[in-house]
Amino acid sequence: MSNVDILISENIRGAAVDALSERFRVSFEPDLWKDPEKLAEKVKSCRALIVRNQTPVTASLIDTAQNLHVIGRAGVGLDNVDYKHAEKAGIVVSFTPDQNAISVAEIVMGMMLSLARFIAVADADTKKGNWNRQRYVGTELYGKTLGIVGAGKTGFLTACRAKAFGMKVLAYDPFLSRDNILLSELQAELVELDELLAQADVLSCHLPATPQTVGLLNHERFARMKQGAFFINTSRGKVVVEADLVEALKSGKLAGAALDVRGKEPPQTGELEAMPNVILTPHIAAFTREAQTRVTMAVCEDVGRVLDGRPAVNAVRRTTPARRVSS
Repeated sequence: MSNVDILISENIRGAAVDALSERFRVSFEPDLWKDPEKLAEKVKSCRALIVRNQTPVTASLIDTAQNLHVIGRAGVGLDNVDYKHAEKAGIVVSFTPDQNAISVAEIVMGMMLSLARFIAVADADTKKGNWNRQRYVGTELYGKTLGIVGAGKTGFLTACRAKAFGMKVLAYDPFLSRDNILLSELQAELVELDELLAQADVLSCHLPATPQTVGLLNHERFARMKQGAFFINTSRGKVVVEADLVEALKSGKLAGAALDVRGKEPPQTGELEAMPNVILTPHIAAFTREAQTRVTMAVCEDVGRVLDGRPAVNAVRRTTPARRVSS
């Protein structure tokens, strides 16, 4: 398709995309992310690019896209988008920082309950014809301590739900102050990471993948955790050293783990897949109908706004000078 306004390189559908198609020339190619050469060729002429987390929007791709005005990232993470290079080129980068937070918070609670009460493993065992009641004596969440690493919107909403279960909440976030109003409303205590690791019965990770966070949860930090604690990660797989997590689980230091994200996706089958006290899901924390509708609507609205010459609502940095929009 020539003279494309908007190129969609992953499987992003919905009424918001249809609405864009009524106003702009949209090329929907959900498998384009798999072919970097074809992607580079297609992006040369388009004015907007919409992606999820599988399209590598590199500096070289951005340099190729001489007519590009806006990159819409349908999601919160920016691991696959060189947004700093885009900003230098005058390209607006829009994302969806809050739209899937409820869905992620809810799956964290589901994982927490499943780990504490052996729901997944007891289900599998019972379906084999067994009735092992004494094997699956679990533990209550009530009165336990939840440690939130990364107290942004998703961490906050997770903490809200944990409080409803009677849990105490500790949070670690170097970008928050101790008098943060949201933490105060939750009666959640902001502490240093080492203190949180030592006290948490459940550790839930909500961190972006940055040079400061990659490999943050490693052998040293797992060793500082409470004996028999649970670990949950729905943020980015690269913040965890998986070999060290395996070691902590095998030694009994951790009683169980639930991972929605991995260092490499899809991962190769390894030791984690064989562990009965580990829950693995294929990066679906944000994949609810409601969240995806909100995400798609927000990113499409911002792309449309930029192409109309208006500022994006969810720009990564709103002070970035945009390229002159041509029709």
